[in-house]
Amino acid sequence: MTLFTNRLVIVSGCLLLSACGAWEHIPPPTPQGQKAFAAPDRSTRFSNISAVEAFKTDTQNITDYLLYDGDDINIEVIGRPELSGMQRIGPDGKVTLSVVGSVSVRNLTREQAAATINQALSPYYLNIYTTVRVEHYNSNRVIIIGRVEHPGELQFNTPPNLLDILAQAGGMPLLRKEQVLTRCAIIRKEKILWIDLTRLLTGDTSLNVPLQRNDVVYIPDATDTSVFVLGAVNAPGVFRLTPQMSFMDALAGAGGLTKDGNSHAIHLIRPSANANMQIDISDLLKPNGQLNVAINEGDIIYVPRHTISKIGYMVQQLNPFSTLFTISQLGAVIP
Repeated sequence: MTLFTNRLVIVSGCLLLSACGAWEHIPPPTPQGQKAFAAPDRSTRFSNISAVEAFKTDTQNITDYLLYDGDDINIEVIGRPELSGMQRIGPDGKVTLSVVGSVSVRNLTREQAAATINQALSPYYLNIYTTVRVEHYNSNRVIIIGRVEHPGELQFNTPPNLLDILAQAGGMPLLRKEQVLTRCAIIRKEKILWIDLTRLLTGDTSLNVPLQRNDVVYIPDATDTSVFVLGAVNAPGVFRLTPQMSFMDALAGAGGLTKDGNSHAIHLIRPSANANMQIDISDLLKPNGQLNVAINEGDIIYVPRHTISKIGYMVQQLNPFSTLFTISQLGAVIP
C-alpha cells in the first residue's frame, strides 16, 4: 500500500470519528453539579399543622349562615302579602322590594337581613315585622378541580368537610388507573393549604379540614409531573414521577441500558437549575449513597452510546461500496 493510500485511510478514519462526535454532542457536566441533585425535603410538599389548624379556625369562627349572591330567600312581611314572596339575591347582593326598591342583604344573617328590610320599610309602614327564610343555598358551594371523576361546582346545605367533597367528586375519589392520589390543595381567597391525602384517606382525621363557601379544592395528578429517560436505554420515554424517585429508579423504569449504552458517562440534566451531572454506574456499586440522587419534575436522564457503537452506527450509514473500501483499508493499516 502506498504512503498516499495510508494517509488517505487515516484521514478517512479521522473524519469518520469526527463525524461521530458531531452526530452526538453532549454538553460537559456543570461544576459542582451534584449539589443541584440533593434529595429535596418532601415535607415541604404539604402544609404544616399550624396552617391546617388556621384553616379550621377560619371555619369555626363562622357560626351563622351568611346570605350571598344567588341564594333564594323567602321574605315574609307579616300582614303585608304584597311585600312578601320569594326573592333571589342578585349578583350585586341585593333584593328588590316594592316601594323602597333595592336592599342589600349580602353577607347578612337571616336575622340581620330581616332587620335591614324592616328598617327600609319603616318610613312607609307602621308596625312592620319581617322574617327571612333560606329556600335554596345556591351560593353555598365548593369548586373542585383536577383529576377527579366529577370536577366542577358542588353545592351543600351544611358546611362540608374535605372528605365530603372528595366523596361527591367520585368514589372518594374515583380516579383513573394511571393516576395517583397523593395530595390536594385547598385555596381560600389569598391562602392555600396543601393536604397529604395519603394520610387523610388512611385514617388521619386531623386533616379532614372543614370547608367554606367558595373554597377551591384542587387535586393534581402524579402524571402531571414527569421525568424523561432518553438515549441508549431499552424503553426511552416519559415517566411519571413518584415520591422519593431516585436516579436508579428512573433508569430501571426505562428498562436499563442497551448493549450500546455508555454506563460510564450517563448525564442527569436538571433544566430548572441549569445543572448537568455525569454519573458512572460503576460508582453506584460502591458504598456511596450520595450518587443515587433524587429525581425532580422535568429532569432528563440521557445515556450516550459507546464510541465503538457510534463508529458502527456511522459505518452502517455509508453506502456498501465505501463501507467495504473503508473496512478493507482499515484492516490493511492495522498490523
